[in-house]
This record gives sequence, C-alpha cells and structure tokens, in this order.
Amino acid sequence: MSGIEVGIVAVLLMLALIYFGMHISIALMLVSFVAISTLRNPELATRMVAAAANDSLSSYLYGVVPLFVLMGLLVVISGVGRDTFDVFQWLTRRIRGGLGIATVGANGIFASITGISVASAAVFTKVAVPEMRRHGYTPKFSVGVVAGSSVLGMLIPPSLLMIVYGVLAEQSVGRMFIAGIIPGILLALIFCATIMLLSYLRPAFMMQGPAVAETRTADESLLGLALKLVPILALMLLVLGGLYSGFFTPTEAGGVGACGALLLALAKRRLNPSKFYQVLGETGHVAVSILFLILAASLYSRMLALTGLPMAIAQWVTAMDLTAYHFLFFYLLVVILMGCIIDSVSIMLIVLPIVLPIAQFFGMDLIWFGVITVVAVEIGLITPPFGISVYTVKAALNDRSVPVKEIFKGVVPFFVAMLVVLLILALFPVLSTYLAYRY
Repeated sequence: MSGIEVGIVAVLLMLALIYFGMHISIALMLVSFVAISTLRNPELATRMVAAAANDSLSSYLYGVVPLFVLMGLLVVISGVGRDTFDVFQWLTRRIRGGLGIATVGANGIFASITGISVASAAVFTKVAVPEMRRHGYTPKFSVGVVAGSSVLGMLIPPSLLMIVYGVLAEQSVGRMFIAGIIPGILLALIFCATIMLLSYLRPAFMMQGPAVAETRTADESLLGLALKLVPILALMLLVLGGLYSGFFTPTEAGGVGACGALLLALAKRRLNPSKFYQVLGETGHVAVSILFLILAASLYSRMLALTGLPMAIAQWVTAMDLTAYHFLFFYLLVVILMGCIIDSVSIMLIVLPIVLPIAQFFGMDLIWFGVITVVAVEIGLITPPFGISVYTVKAALNDRSVPVKEIFKGVVPFFVAMLVVLLILALFPVLSTYLAYRY
C-alpha cells in the first residue's frame, strides 16, 4: 500500500472506532501507531510516540489548560453565576423575554471567566431555569436558552478551544483570545435579538401563561446589585486586562486568575476543604483528558505527514479548481456534521491537521479561520444526537417532565442564530481580525 492509501485507511478506521465507542484519544494513538508501523516499522512508531509525548506536553504554554480549568471551577463554586444572573434579571425586568436575555447576558459575563461551555450550562440550569419556569416561560424555551447561550463559553475569551486551535495552528493564543471578543459579543447580541423576535412572532413557543409581575430582584437597591457584579468584573479586569495589556502571558494570566478565583471563593465562604479537594480532582480529570487528547493528536499529525495525505488532498482540491469560499463551505459543513457525533476538541484534533495546509494554500488568515472553526465546532454542542450542552442541561435539571427531545426543540432558534453568525463572520473576516492585529 502507498502512503496515501495507508493514510486514507487510517482515517476511516479511526472514525469507525470512534463510532463504535472507542475513546477518541485511544483511537487516535492506536491507528497512528499501526499506520506508522505499516509504513516504516514498529520501532520507529514507538520512538514517535515518545517524541510526540515529549514535544507536545513539555511546552510551557500547556500550563494554561489546568490553570484556566481550575479558575473556572472555583468561579462556579463561588456562586458568582447566580449573582450575575440576578443583576441581568433586574436590568431586563421590563423587556419582553427579559429573563431569556438576562440568561444570555449573564452567560456571556460568566463565559469570560470560565472558558468552559459545560460549566455555564450546568450553573445556569440551576439558576435560570427555575426562575424562568416560575415566570411562565415554557420548559423547552427555558432549557433551550440555557443550552444555546452556554456556547458563548468557548468563543468569548478565555476559551479552551482557542487554546487548542492556537497550539495546533501554531498561532498566538493571546491573539486568538483577542480575536474572539467581537464575534463573542456579536453572537450574544444575535441571541438576544432572536429572543426578542420569538417574543413577538412566536409567543406560544416562549410563554405558557401570564408572566409574574415582579421579579425576585425588583426591589433590590442599585448598590446591592453593583456589589454582586463587582467580584466577577474585578476578576475579568485582573485576567483579561493583564492579558490584553501584555502584562501577563496566557499561562501567567491563568495562574493569576486561578489565585483570584480562589480568594473570591474563600471571601464568599463557599469553599471548604472537601469542596477544594473535589475541585482539584475535577481539574485534574479535565486537564489530563485534554492533554492526553493533544498528545494523541500530535502523533496523529505526524502520522498524516508521514503518509503525505494532507498534501495530496491539497493538490486534489487545487486540481478541482475550487474557490476559497467553496472550500470553506464544504469544510464548515463537515465540521457541523461531525459535531453531531463527536465532541468539540476531538473534531479540531482530527480535522485541522488535514485542512490547515489547504487553508494556507488559499491564503486564508489563520486567526480568522480559527474563529469560524470554533463557531462551527460549537454548533455541535447543541445538535443531536451528541449535543453535550443539551445532555449537561438535562443532567443538571434532573426533571423527568422535560425530556431531551424538548431541550433539542428549545435550542433550534439558537442553532439558526449561530448559523447566521457563522455566515456573517465568513463574509466579513475583519470582525475576527481587527482587534487581533491591532493589539
């Protein structure tokens, strides 16, 4: 078999193994090892596994992964998610669909610290859904707006997906963070516009009865609301301000943010030794799983380079005389479809080593390409049958009266909104690159 044939068989075999239930990192490493052994010999394959482990995980940059995960989990423990929602609930109390907009706004602020969509989905299921249900919102809309707006966690910086993309594409992680600001705000605004349109065009989808006249925070003082928002704004200023000013590297920003989140949790008296031990254990599980995936993806990339498959695909695309936008359309379609069955990080690890050379051939800016990749990958968080954010909401809700099917129905408007944002970002790259190259 030629190298290209081995590469094609390896990719198909890997997808088959994932489909039948093998863990993505194991499938990547197993297929890559067998392919390299077939092309060369088992000794070289063994040495490449060791080299991939050393080269991919010894970098100082990868320290950002556990630090941002730790910061996000400590923020969840501290309860600032509920406080942020209370503030936005008060601000939007006179707007139709106000609680839905409050959930989007609070999720956006919360996302700027956690960087983990699943964390946002879990927190706001507990905080926002009961409040919306109490005010007459339908169950499917209540859970749909939480699952839909949770995707902001992977676009608004800091974002774990931005870190993974920056490493794979050899782009500045700090620049990737900055590039996500305008698209993240745009997505949040489109979500809010979607909710307002639903409130006028499809009120039965949103409301099942008369809304309660007063919200829980209606009588709170402005000072009390401001005090609730100060902690998370201070943490945002500490982390993002230091990062964008160049005072911190991304890894240092993660360390400072984790320390700030720890002090915040202690100041609010929400952290005890048992909870802290639990947070450290969960941080280890999340970080190790991501780092092991990166290790496997490094070996996978080396295997693909050895087979010559990415270059062959690039030449094939060139011979088809496709335009850059033709390639982009098919690429985004494949990513969205893969999101139906595979998690976000895995999609990027599988696809990017193949498509990045093609994107460079078409002269695409890799910062912009990364932003639209993250948006397309995030659509997979709310699409069936995988839809990890949907299942996170279902698990956190613990309510049998709201089946998974209803949650998927509830996220349909937000799925459409994300497609609109993806189209806008694809047509206007400056929205993704303006801040990234200005600072």
